[in-house]
Amino acid sequence: MLGRLLERLVDAQTRWAKPVGDWLHGVTAAVFGRILPVRDFLAGTWLGHPLHALLTDVPIGALTVTIVLDVIGQPVAADVALLIGVLTMLASALAGYADYSTTDGRARVRATVHSAVMLVSLAIYVVSLAIRATGPTNRALPIALSIVAYVILAGGAFVGGDVVFVLGNMVDRHAWRSSGTKWQPLEVGEIAEGSLVKAKLGIQDLLLIRTGDTILALHNQCAHAGGPLNEGTLVDGCVECPWHGSRFEVATGRRRRGPTVYDQPSYEVRKIDAGGYEARRVS
Repeated sequence: MLGRLLERLVDAQTRWAKPVGDWLHGVTAAVFGRILPVRDFLAGTWLGHPLHALLTDVPIGALTVTIVLDVIGQPVAADVALLIGVLTMLASALAGYADYSTTDGRARVRATVHSAVMLVSLAIYVVSLAIRATGPTNRALPIALSIVAYVILAGGAFVGGDVVFVLGNMVDRHAWRSSGTKWQPLEVGEIAEGSLVKAKLGIQDLLLIRTGDTILALHNQCAHAGGPLNEGTLVDGCVECPWHGSRFEVATGRRRRGPTVYDQPSYEVRKIDAGGYEARRVS
């Protein structure tokens, strides 16, 4: 019941969140587009896991501890925990904006609401921290502000969870795909040298690339956001997704450039005596 109420409340923000999101996406895409290594680091390409999701645990934990320490009367420890929470919120936000720069559609609208709510929470925490720094004899106000900010933080976390768990943003597009190794016939015509050819393998779409007598194959749907790799380009032994520029080795499917944090499923292809080809997944 509460979840549905919050979901309707978030969706009601579309009127302002969409134009703001389009503008913010343009800014973040321009900034991170100029520093791709930084974007990929913040996205978690090096880790093989979204970095933002990992970082968010730290401020939530620190800010929870802040409330506990305030309640039991440990002001110095509470202030230190709050400082850690604020600093790690900033780090988490930076990683989040790196992800945001390649987020589209409905997920972008919800991510905009998530960002706005988190910024409000952060601002209140900063005010609380500033008051604490003055060494007040009565700490009721900064403690109350921290509690208010925590409630807002929880709401922002709910929206952020929806971006991932409801809309599938930053989720591996092949997480539930079968990894069986049974050979299946390929539905494909001519495979020209150096071209990106789309083929059917049962209900799956594959990308085929011929290099001499060898045919390399990857799943055609980009692991990052589902872009069609057959509409991309070949760059230094990699296929580059046309949507957000993720690159995968055509020989192995390994990620070579973000924003993807996941490898691409690769397939083995062989010619059959009756003519045509068949393939099976190898990774």
